[in-house]
Amino acid sequence: MSTQTNTKIKPETDVLAMADEYCRLIVWNDDVNTFEWVIQALIEICGQSEEQAEQCAIIIDSKGKYAVKEGNYDSLKPMCDAITERGIGATIEVTAL
Repeated sequence: MSTQTNTKIKPETDVLAMADEYCRLIVWNDDVNTFEWVIQALIEICGQSEEQAEQCAIIIDSKGKYAVKEGNYDSLKPMCDAITERGIGATIEVTAL
């Protein structure tokens, strides 16, 4: 006698997909923080050169926001936290590949 079950297996990909998602660290413009303060934060926290940080600050000021760094969530989260601790608006956006 044969016993047959109709079990459907759902792959456990949700957790793995979140860890590997492509994200952007967005810095937001405001009327409080100076160019120098934002530039210093980008250099110290994101490892940008002075020229890169200056260009990012100009774009942030003119467009209202800018993706200053890209990568996975786990690498960007500490940077986002450090930037916001300095009083600068920052968020992480998940993007489609």
